[in-house]
Amino acid sequence: MPNPANNPLAKPIAEFIGTFFLVLTIGCTVIPGTPGVIAPLAIAAALMAMIYAFGHISGAHFNPGVTVALIIRGKCPPKEAAAYIVAQLAAAALAALVVGVLVGYPQAVMTIKDVKAALLAEFLFSFALASVVLHVATAKSNAGNSFYGVAIAAVVLAGAFSVGGISGGAFNSAVALGVGMMKMVAFADLWIHVVANLSAGAVAGLLFRAMLPDDR
Repeated sequence: MPNPANNPLAKPIAEFIGTFFLVLTIGCTVIPGTPGVIAPLAIAAALMAMIYAFGHISGAHFNPGVTVALIIRGKCPPKEAAAYIVAQLAAAALAALVVGVLVGYPQAVMTIKDVKAALLAEFLFSFALASVVLHVATAKSNAGNSFYGVAIAAVVLAGAFSVGGISGGAFNSAVALGVGMMKMVAFADLWIHVVANLSAGAVAGLLFRAMLPDDR
């Protein structure tokens, strides 16, 4: 079986593709106003599929906050993490441009009215997402499991239904860039998503190490 380590571009390319289709799905389902529960389900399905497709190559972070958690966990060297985050952000930007061609951008931009509530919502579900990734995809006791993709996607699905109306439900700094470019959320509010996402990833990584100090 080919080893991704033999190709230094394999991992960032995997992160790019996975993040691209995640953001593309968000734009193409949310902007047209797809009715009912279809948009959150489609987004979770796209994420799950990309995780199973590329998890064996890059770990399928597709999220700067998750990458921060993995750095602290000790599963992602800082140099590699930098390449991941660049790939994630570039993919989100490209996906936003493609969405503009496919479905256009919304006329109304979501403005976050309650900053404290939005910050808390984004932090909590970013933390839940990073924690689930750490425990189902990196813990020794769960090595070789096949449920990690479902578990991770389920957090995003639950978060979208729970707090999407409060914060926009990004839980991901790259997604935040994408939805900002797609004019779904005001650029002035994007700091909320970025601060919450990165800080939650750091807390999740530190808590994992405190809970499982022997799992290195």
